[in-house]
Amino acid sequence: MARNRHHPHALRGGEPRRTEPRRTEAPRTESRRTERDRARRAYGQNFLADPGAVARVVRAARPGPGDLLVEVGAGKGALTEALAPHCRELISYEIDRHLIPGLRERLARHPRVRVMHRDFLTAAPPREPFALVGNVPYARTAEIVAWALRAVPRLTSATLLTQAEYARKRTGDYGRWSLLTVRSWPEVEWRLCGLVDRTAFRPVPAVDGGILRLTRRPQSLLTDPVARSAYADLVELGFTGVGGSLHASLRRVCPARAVDRACRAAGLGREVVVAYVTPEQWLVLAQELTAVVAGKRSAASKELMVRVKSRVDNSNL
Repeated sequence: MARNRHHPHALRGGEPRRTEPRRTEAPRTESRRTERDRARRAYGQNFLADPGAVARVVRAARPGPGDLLVEVGAGKGALTEALAPHCRELISYEIDRHLIPGLRERLARHPRVRVMHRDFLTAAPPREPFALVGNVPYARTAEIVAWALRAVPRLTSATLLTQAEYARKRTGDYGRWSLLTVRSWPEVEWRLCGLVDRTAFRPVPAVDGGILRLTRRPQSLLTDPVARSAYADLVELGFTGVGGSLHASLRRVCPARAVDRACRAAGLGREVVVAYVTPEQWLVLAQELTAVVAGKRSAASKELMVRVKSRVDNSNL
């Protein structure tokens, strides 16, 4: 048998070489993150898509016709559009440039709304009283809450849809209280206004949301400057102590008998752990120990308080 000299894939044995069909690479659209995907992950975007959940946030915010509202993270505008008819003016911040055109188009018929393409955290609070509202990125919740607390007293309230765990911890829903909540309690009330199922968001996050409301009190629960200072010192002492016992922590500055008396007045045992002391009990402790703390302004006490405050500033309690 003659060799097939003309077959382009002939072998020496005369049989044509078997060739695989040329493989064409499939588009990698599934493996590549689009610019929008990257933005969603970078900004922690889980948009509120359920009308019922939107309505619950609006009810919790309780906007009035004369109110100035500031919204953090307008997203696609579902909450913005629901808030717009209920206030005098609404300033909505959105950092993602991809969302701005659609947001402005959606809100064009609402003259009370101003859409700001900017990172909310870089904005200064309004010069007049205002309320803060928003479905916040879970990863930036602590920064946003800190911004809100710094804005007191111009801030009248903050209604924030946060991770459920965060909202529950900050409001004592587990029976435990955080330093941030207790420290700000004389000026700000913290309240959990309900939970929002994770299926109300798009894309669906891994955890549920919680509606957290901070309300500035009309008047501080501690009107006397000396009492306010003593309260702050006691709270910081309690949360930065060693061994977990509030009684032992307070004895670093206060005499044991005074601490015993104050704990009895607040209904607290000697072994109580600081996290289980309610804000109301802290107020009783402050009332009982203000004179003691105020009289302990010696150089040693001042040095101790400086160290305590340094630990607080460097902690994430």
